[in-house]
Amino acid sequence: QVRLVESGGGLVQAGGSLRLSCSVSGSIFNINSMGWYRQTPGKQRELVALTSGSITNYVDSVKGRFTVSRDNPRNTVYLQMNNLKPEDTAVYYCNVKAGWGTRDYWGQGTQVTVSS
Repeated sequence: QVRLVESGGGLVQAGGSLRLSCSVSGSIFNINSMGWYRQTPGKQRELVALTSGSITNYVDSVKGRFTVSRDNPRNTVYLQMNNLKPEDTAVYYCNVKAGWGTRDYWGQGTQVTVSS
């Protein structure tokens, strides 16, 4: 059974940093991408950052502040978040896509709150 477990969320002041981790257990074949999404109440879940092979993509609002990375031997994906802003406040979800879009795995989410 595949499980994605996030950690590292919390409360931080504006300008601070947090590092999210997502540990993947179980076997996932043909992984296409690993990444992070976020969601606030009443809004759709949005892509924050993803890594696919040597390629990384970020939503414009986090470029230059967030860095996504992957540790393959540990089956873990990270999101380093620097210079956090109140508008980064959201529940952050780890995501793995595999099988060329046929399989989508999600973590349970971790709350990030940035105070002004």
